[in-house]
Amino acid sequence: MTAEAGLSSLWFAGALATLQLVLAILALARPNGATEDDLIASVRPVAILQGVLVLVAMACLIAVFLDSDMTVQLVVENSHSAKPWIYKFAGVWGNHEGSMLLWVTILGIAGGAVAILERRLPPRTLVATLGAQAAIALGFYAFLLFASNPFARVWPGPADGQGLNPLLQDPGLAFHPPTLYVGYVGLSVAFSFAVGALVTRDVGPAFARAMRPWVLGAWIFLTLGITAGSYWAYYDLGWGGWWFWDPVENASLMPWLAATALLHSVTVLATRDGLRAWTVMLAVVAFSMSMIGTFLVRSGILTSVHAFAVDPRRGAFILALLAIYIGGALLLFALRVGTVRQGNVFEPVSREGALVANNLLLTVILGIVLIGTLYPLVAAAYGVQLSVGAPFFDKTVGPIALILLCVMAVGPMLRWRRDDAQVVLGRTIWPIVAACVVAVAFALFGGGIGILPLAGLAIAAGVAVASISPLWKRNLARTPLFTYGMVLAHLGIAVSLAGMASDSAFTQETLVAVRIGEPHRVGPYSVVLTGITPVIGQNWSALQAELTASRGDDVIRLQPQARYFADPPTGTSESAIATVWDGQLYTVLGAPDGQGRWQLRLWWKPFVTLIWAGGALVAAGGSLSLLGRLRRERRAAARAVWA
Repeated sequence: MTAEAGLSSLWFAGALATLQLVLAILALARPNGATEDDLIASVRPVAILQGVLVLVAMACLIAVFLDSDMTVQLVVENSHSAKPWIYKFAGVWGNHEGSMLLWVTILGIAGGAVAILERRLPPRTLVATLGAQAAIALGFYAFLLFASNPFARVWPGPADGQGLNPLLQDPGLAFHPPTLYVGYVGLSVAFSFAVGALVTRDVGPAFARAMRPWVLGAWIFLTLGITAGSYWAYYDLGWGGWWFWDPVENASLMPWLAATALLHSVTVLATRDGLRAWTVMLAVVAFSMSMIGTFLVRSGILTSVHAFAVDPRRGAFILALLAIYIGGALLLFALRVGTVRQGNVFEPVSREGALVANNLLLTVILGIVLIGTLYPLVAAAYGVQLSVGAPFFDKTVGPIALILLCVMAVGPMLRWRRDDAQVVLGRTIWPIVAACVVAVAFALFGGGIGILPLAGLAIAAGVAVASISPLWKRNLARTPLFTYGMVLAHLGIAVSLAGMASDSAFTQETLVAVRIGEPHRVGPYSVVLTGITPVIGQNWSALQAELTASRGDDVIRLQPQARYFADPPTGTSESAIATVWDGQLYTVLGAPDGQGRWQLRLWWKPFVTLIWAGGALVAAGGSLSLLGRLRRERRAAARAVWA
């Protein structure tokens, strides 16, 4: 009965979303009065109960997976009784229906959290926000209940399931999709705030202060999700790269770019009452990108380990939701943009001006990634097969991203509203010196690295020095937490850039066919294959290479595997990676050549770990900023009570 309980909870949650939307419309349609107050007061508990019910539905789906209930079709198609429990649990969202239920669950919980926590907005704006959130949820409830039922039964149930895609049988599945979905849903809340403010003509600093924690939280989780997903693909797929510009990778990058621009704009609106129209428009664009990402991954138009849906009707359903939500929001924006006041003005040479430049450059990058991702799909619809890969994105996005980072480095050194260009140039002298020193050093001693990697290393040094400039000549004990957060996030960008440039400039790769006992060099390491042994896992078997890698007196042992999964029948390559202070030795076992030799792929990747260390620093900086903002608001509220 667990599946029936989950399906019933899902139906009730959908009904409550309908009720929530109706109550919000009635409250906004009535003039001020007791009836309106009653309607407003009733929206909060409905939103909270809806979140509870959809959480119950998600818990029921997890339960049937953990129990290996083979009368549930989704369990049959995506699980197996012999799987480790962690993959049964994470496998709940390793498929189309389960991942969409996770999406809706986070959406419902977020709506309930807004209803519980939000006290800063005027009641009518809050009700309009909750109504917009209910409208989003309602479409996805309809999608699940009518097109993608996760609790569908199959009678009689088979003896066992078909198993989970072996490429997804990794701890990364337990972390990567949920963090991305929290980020996507955070952007849906920002979208609902923007719609609510437009409906009630209440676009101003108070609306921005209410929306900012949600934008910042979404940005943090998107950063974590993208960083974790990149490392998961890096070590699990055995291809030696950290970013492929795959359309599904781009689907997660585009919302992050839009969220970064939105975070800048909402901060200016909350603190300086500027960029009002920018903030509303970017909230719509950011959620649009998350919806487009959902469409790409769930529509079946892409073939990828991430893409689960194969029914074109589902893709049409999501496309219809995309058209309704985003088209409706853009129409509302067009109708109400005239009521959005300009806000405070500022000079081009100012911190606001730098943030606008940042937003423009981020928007250009977003447009390039969007076009590069969608163009092959449009061409395929007309019978033309083509691909847009890493060379296109590297040559188009790379230079613009470097310019963006230069602007980002200067931004924190500028004053609000107005600044003097000559004075600003004096403040940037040390970042410029750092960039020039690094550029000259690598140009002379870097072994002829390319222009873009050289520029990346130089700009990374400049950004790293500039990132700590807000702390110069300050009382560090009294510096706000959100200032430390900004410093840490910008420093993380510099660290990641240094890792990306180092990987591009200095990676060495060797593909060899070796006999047992033969040494081969890659980078500073001599690698010897000492043996091949069979290994049996919980639901797989493998051939495991025994490698010994030596570098001077240091000896490392690695064990890459060629695995075979029986359910479903699939072979995978499990890389073995040794991490040292100055990089990673990355090894992959290939097939035998029939002459007593085994194929090995070996990479030496100097300082590649800086990529993910930087991503972690960015997320940590965002978390410090969020904590600092919340602490300041709590103290302000406490002072207001005592006053």
